[in-house]
Amino acid sequence: MANDLRLGVAGLGTVGTSLVRIIQNKAHALEKRCGRRVVVTAVSARSRDKDRGIDLCDTEWFDDPVALAESDGIDVFVELMGGDSGPAEDSVRAALKAGKHVVTANKALLARHGVELARSAEASDVSLNYEAAVAGGIPIVKTMRESLAGNDVTRVYGILNGTCNYILTRMEREGLAFAECLADAQRLGYAEADPTFDIEGFDAAHKLAILTSLAFGCEISADSIYVEGITSITTADIQAADELGYRIKLLGVAQRTDTGIEQRVHPTMVPRSSAIARIDGVLNAVAVDGDAVGEVVLAGPGAGGNATASAVLADIADISRGDRAPTLGKPADELEPYVRARMRKHEGGYYIRLSVFDRPGAFATIAQEMAAHNISLESIVQRRRAIKSDAPGDSHPSEPAPVILITYETTEEAIKEALAAIDAKKVIADKPQMIRIEKLT
Repeated sequence: MANDLRLGVAGLGTVGTSLVRIIQNKAHALEKRCGRRVVVTAVSARSRDKDRGIDLCDTEWFDDPVALAESDGIDVFVELMGGDSGPAEDSVRAALKAGKHVVTANKALLARHGVELARSAEASDVSLNYEAAVAGGIPIVKTMRESLAGNDVTRVYGILNGTCNYILTRMEREGLAFAECLADAQRLGYAEADPTFDIEGFDAAHKLAILTSLAFGCEISADSIYVEGITSITTADIQAADELGYRIKLLGVAQRTDTGIEQRVHPTMVPRSSAIARIDGVLNAVAVDGDAVGEVVLAGPGAGGNATASAVLADIADISRGDRAPTLGKPADELEPYVRARMRKHEGGYYIRLSVFDRPGAFATIAQEMAAHNISLESIVQRRRAIKSDAPGDSHPSEPAPVILITYETTEEAIKEALAAIDAKKVIADKPQMIRIEKLT
């Protein structure tokens, strides 16, 4: 029997604790699957006294995760602390330099330093595995890095943040406002006390940056992603989407074009008949378009202690068996420079919601500005106005009328310029709402 595979785990939060518990509870099964015994020999966390419900009596404790990463008592350094700098970055760099295999769930770290860390892993001839960093328990990294190696990928897209998907699902099913759904997500532990990273789209963007590199063999470029969150989505938008045959999802989309690679994260209307539209609650899903295989869709839990620990263990099992693949699909020095695509027409068109004042010429103004910017409209829907009346016989001007425009394909630049011109004419009451309609077939 081969020597034990000794793990050093830095970070004993939800995922770290679940990982240790699974390893302790399934020791025999893991030994059979991995070809040798997998043991946690050392850990590092902020507090030694916290009761985590796991047995750490025979485990060496390190206050400094960098010291753990450099320890001769471990073979694999498992980083579960999070953050794109500080202790997480320092300890991963130290582990790789010391010739330790590294497993991490840290998408922020990889989005910021992934190419450099991949070079370090190659220089030390060790693995840098990160299945848990993208879409939790879904094996998308292994699928793209290994199973789809025979494909030229043209597009990868998906629901990459469970918090946002939970909020949008609740808004649709129960007609609740965004703020109420967010509060419930925080109460249930699906959202942080400060949810900005999730609801503004940054978490999804970090994951998309990694998927883009795997899909197109290019360097990671997280700063090139257009990012828009879900805070502007209203129940009116959700209802309109339903009536038009769509559902609203926060999607991360990366695709190759004739001029480069396009990366974007934003609320999107997707056809109700599409596979991605059926992913609800805190689940994630990733779709990959390959020239040989067609479209592959993987769905499952995108977060949670056990699901994420499952992905971490898959990476550990690969290391135990000696299975190696280049960190980003091919050697770091062979990655192509990232080239950002030029502005192009969005094939699926746009949904636009306007609050239009009841004034002569208002609709004519909107139509003129759309035509002036070469925007063709597929449909126009006007909602019923709300009439204010404080007492019988008292009448007041009606409230602005909600008007929904659906465009044919056009550029985002044209849409924004047209809406700015309409706003300047003072014919609308509020900031216009714009949501892309994704063409998924």
